Amino acid sequence: MKAESSSDSAGRRWWFAITADQRRSQQNTDRVPAALTTLSGLDGLALGFERTAGDELQGLTDQASAVVAAVSALTRLGEFRIGVGVGTVEEPLPGSTREARGAAYVAARLAVDQHSQPVRIRVSAEASEAETLARHAETALLALVSCLARRSPEGWQVVDLVEQGLSGAAAASRLGITPSAVSQRLRAAEHQLVNRLADLCEHLLGQLPSGGTS
Repeated sequence: MKAESSSDSAGRRWWFAITADQRRSQQNTDRVPAALTTLSGLDGLALGFERTAGDELQGLTDQASAVVAAVSALTRLGEFRIGVGVGTVEEPLPGSTREARGAAYVAARLAVDQHSQPVRIRVSAEASEAETLARHAETALLALVSCLARRSPEGWQVVDLVEQGLSGAAAASRLGITPSAVSQRLRAAEHQLVNRLADLCEHLLGQLPSGGTS
């Protein structure tokens, strides 16, 4: 069952709207179909990701873990600018994210349009008291994205196997390399640092928008 979204003293419910826009889409292959396939497997989405206009896709969640998972997946695919908007959404929720509207969606769109960095968090005016905390969460997400963007295909290959539960020896056997090579690839992929940054991102996002525990 999906967890309830956080709310403030006025009873307003808070959501994370995620908007991603493909960069240089006219020069590159359309990556939106691959992104939608990848994002369809994420847990914790209140409204699943859909193509909303051109090379843009959007989704909605009330769970910090889903934001981190979506940002990580989109970073791995490459060529996406990501905006995370924090605020209210008109309820009851519609059946499609294309039909949803509200301050969180407006904030996510502004986050994408007004900045060129890979990921940006913007809080709506109704959640403006969380601006400082949002900058901290954004900094953590930028650090996570930076690590993931540096990861090589060989690094992703080893990380995928280890995160599926394989031991280093088993991953080595699967790939036809030595256990020492597996360890080296994990270090180069910054596996432990990425996991710690993901935990930090989830923690900070979980404090939005009021600065308290969600």
